[in-house]
Amino acid sequence: MLISNDIVLRPRFKIEIPRSNASILQTFEQRKTSQSNYIVSRVDDHVFIKFPREKRHFWSPQLHLEINEVDKDSSLLYGLFGPNPTVWTLFMFLHFVVAVLCLAFGIWAYTNWTLNNGFAIQLSLMLLMVVLWFALYFIGRIGRDSSKDDMLQLKNFMIETLNQ
Repeated sequence: MLISNDIVLRPRFKIEIPRSNASILQTFEQRKTSQSNYIVSRVDDHVFIKFPREKRHFWSPQLHLEINEVDKDSSLLYGLFGPNPTVWTLFMFLHFVVAVLCLAFGIWAYTNWTLNNGFAIQLSLMLLMVVLWFALYFIGRIGRDSSKDDMLQLKNFMIETLNQ
């Protein structure tokens, strides 16, 4: 499970498994009721593994698995570590707002430049938006790094379940 790009905020992986996807999904269904350390939910070929509410914090990750059938005796498991969907949506919204504001300040600066007016304030605001974008990125990295132990726990649970 080597991550090829260190910039990625939501690590992904792919594993080839010599079992049918129905048997793998059934194994996760059984693990849902046989333990209480993780919440396992399933929708079709998708399995979501997360921590119970009392063990969660703001940066708690969840593991999304998609198990696709290659043939009747083998499957491909695609995994994605990510934050709570609410946290991820908040970060994407903030990135969108910063990008739109940067574009708006750029248009405002260009307009003032073509009218031979001062545009230093607008350029400063554009620079501030770029700084905010980098700040959001590094906040996301800090959140990911602070939850590495949680990601390892989720990964170990997944491997333990697959080996049953």
